[in-house]
Formats: sequence, C-alpha cells, structure tokens
Amino acid sequence: MKTDLNLLQQSLDYRFKNPHLLLEALRHSSYTHEQSGKKLHDNERLEFLGDAVLNLVIGHLLMMRFSELNEGDLSRIRSSLVNESQLARFADTLDLGSFLYLGKGEVQTHGRSKPSILADALEAVIAAVYLDGGFEMVFRLVKNHFSPQLEKMLLPSDLHDFKTQLQEKAQSAREKKPQYTVLFQDGPDHDKTFCVEVKVFGLSAQGVGKSKKAAEQEAAKHALELIRKNLSEDSVNTGETDISSKPLSR
Repeated sequence: MKTDLNLLQQSLDYRFKNPHLLLEALRHSSYTHEQSGKKLHDNERLEFLGDAVLNLVIGHLLMMRFSELNEGDLSRIRSSLVNESQLARFADTLDLGSFLYLGKGEVQTHGRSKPSILADALEAVIAAVYLDGGFEMVFRLVKNHFSPQLEKMLLPSDLHDFKTQLQEKAQSAREKKPQYTVLFQDGPDHDKTFCVEVKVFGLSAQGVGKSKKAAEQEAAKHALELIRKNLSEDSVNTGETDISSKPLSR
C-alpha cells in the first residue's frame, strides 16, 4: 500500500486543502470495520455524493459538446462513460488501488484490483474534490480525465449507431432485416462519395457519405426519421405495421 498521498494528488492534478477528505475517500468499509473504537468514516457517503457530482459534470460536458443530441442519446453516452468498468479503468490510470485502506480480507482477495471497489473509490475521491475545492475544481478534474473518451465520442460511428438502432427496431417488429444498396459512387479513388439506399418497413431512405459505412449510417438515420413520422412507436414495437397505403413524408 502506498501512503504518500502527494503522489495521488499529483495524478489528480489537485492538492487538497483538507487532506482528511481524501483520507476518508480512500477508506473502504472493510477497513473501518476492523478499526473498532477509532470512529473512522468509510467512503460510502462520499461515494453517494460523487456519483451525483460525476453524472452532473458529465451531463454538462455532453450538453456543451453535443448540442444536436436528444435526451436519449445523451443518456446513452453518459451511461457508456459512467459505469463500473469505465470508472475502474480511470481509477487504474491513477493507481488508485494502491492508496486504498482495505480490510485484511479484501487485501487477501485482491480488493485493490476489484472493479467495484475501484469505481466506488473514484466516485468518493470526486466527491472529496467537490467538497474541498468546489464545483469549478471538480469540473476541471473530470473534464481533464474524461476528455480522451469524449473526443472518441466525436466520431459519428461512436455517437450514433443508426444501423443497429434500425435493425433492432425491425427485429422487435418482426420485420425483415434492413436491406442496403449502393446506388452510385462518385469521385476519384482517394475522395469518393457514396450514395446508399436502405429499404425497411416498406419504405426507403437514402444517405450520402465519404465511405460506404458512413452513407449506410446516414441512410439508416433518415429511415428512422421516416419511421417516426409515419408510424406510431406502438405500432412499430408491436409489429402492427401497414404503411403501404400511407403516403410517406420524404
């Protein structure tokens, strides 16, 4: 176990005015249960607060970065960032496990590398920074450490997998699998443009992109928009789809 908290503060790029908050964030309940009579607080209350702070900051960052996304997309992306496995990976980059105060049983069962313990401890540390330095400081910390993942989210294929959404919608309605066809491609080999058509639910939609995959995603996006315009969600989800007689908005 590492006891020099200066190393952890360097990794966090934040120095605590009240180091007792950091110590509390590092105490697992298995440790405090073994310290009878010392009246030490474990990190569970800080974990509770840290979960709320982290979701707020990530939500704020996503609202700033992706102004065009709806609530469902924002929630999906936030969930992909704020979950046990992802938080445990971030904790690993800080070597957080080495600084945790664990009970003997957790130490023997490799508690320092357990994703659940690491994720909870990271949330507790985030809460400690919030209480010690305020929202501006915790916002900066979370932004700095989550920026690489947010940058990856800038790729359209990472933001919206419209093809998967369309296929899942067709499957849930017991419809045939969406069929994609390249209508044409234009331009030189190093700078081609593709036009793709997708057919599903008795309708067709087209998409254009600099690659076949991008054009398919765009076509799937437009198909989903057509479905929302021409079919109620209930009819799609229950398989009661008869749009052949309905005029489609294109």
